[in-house]
Amino acid sequence: MALRVAAVAPLITATAGSDENLVVVREYDEEKDKVGVEEMERRCEIGEGGKHSLVADLLGDPICRVRHFPAHIMLVAKYGKKREIVGVIRGCVKTVTRGNSVFVKVAYILGLRVSPSHRRLGIGKKLVQKIEEWSKKNGAEYVYMATDCTNEASINLFTRKCAYTKFRTPTMLVQPVHAHYKPLGSGIAIVKLNPMLAETIYRRIFTNSEFFPKDIDNILCNKLSLGTFMALPRKFLPKWDPKTGIVPPSFAIMSVWSTQHLFRLQVKGISMLTYACCMASRVLDAWMPWLMLPSFPDVFRQFWVYFLYGLHMEGKNASRLLKSLCAFAHNMGRDDDGCGAVLAEVCQRDPVRQVIPHWRKFSMSEDLWCMKKLGNDASEGSNEICGPSDWLNSRPSSPLIFVDPRDI
Repeated sequence: MALRVAAVAPLITATAGSDENLVVVREYDEEKDKVGVEEMERRCEIGEGGKHSLVADLLGDPICRVRHFPAHIMLVAKYGKKREIVGVIRGCVKTVTRGNSVFVKVAYILGLRVSPSHRRLGIGKKLVQKIEEWSKKNGAEYVYMATDCTNEASINLFTRKCAYTKFRTPTMLVQPVHAHYKPLGSGIAIVKLNPMLAETIYRRIFTNSEFFPKDIDNILCNKLSLGTFMALPRKFLPKWDPKTGIVPPSFAIMSVWSTQHLFRLQVKGISMLTYACCMASRVLDAWMPWLMLPSFPDVFRQFWVYFLYGLHMEGKNASRLLKSLCAFAHNMGRDDDGCGAVLAEVCQRDPVRQVIPHWRKFSMSEDLWCMKKLGNDASEGSNEICGPSDWLNSRPSSPLIFVDPRDI
């Protein structure tokens, strides 16, 4: 039985071109399309001949990156009389804040791929148009996508051909997992919160932020979420009662999401000299952990990552508390054989950006989010709380952006 990936509005098939160059865009059918999609995506692996590349293994589940959204879909583009799969795109619809406690339905586009041999034929644009159509039918008022700020091909497709606007530029921070443990700091207690308490705290903290998901409870209870953790001064621990829902005067908070059962990454195409140097640093770090050498993880075999989300700090010495939380997450990855890096994505104006440990060489100074308003008949006045009529033209009401771990 074919896997159903969209339990909401149906999709209308689109065709274009002549009889010889026919492009058909339709919903993904697992029984018919899985092998073709996997073969096409292998041809689209990142990197060029003679250069290293980062390869993703979706563990036999092409829709894994959108499966954890209630409303999601994957489309395939087939070309010519042989109906060869030459393109895919994934999308979802969710309800998030746009600032000032106002919620709005948005669509998120990810995983757009077009076979290298079939580019410049308008296939990417057609896939984007069809997923916008699906998003609009499912109530989305806006649609957005995220890409590396250096990915000119993707930026040009969305901004020049599909009328998207450059919207936000958060920062992706990457911390490799070393062979040694990181110290947590003296006088600091780290407590694991239950999902209900974490939800209460997050709804208070991020009520005026952008992109805070209304279904945060589903994220916190997801099997991929390893827990929510709070760091506080140890002296506050006897006086703090988590059942009250009141946070301590000084604290830091974060949640951890693992991609272990979602996808795996692997670096390929590096020189033997580079490989030898990286592995030598790892061996030295394992043999002499007290030196705390910044060793390179074994990313040359398949690995997964931890994504930190909901990062926030308040009160005196809060930056020290947050650093302890990041060290705690690193040590979790150190104990989880196969975890190669700890990632976080935050707004450039967020105070936590200056505190989160990372390697500049592997971090992106700017990720780029592009957004588009979906048509004039989208329900602009659907929110009970009044706010700016157009999110695209309004100034951010907060320096905080909540990055949904399901988006990565």
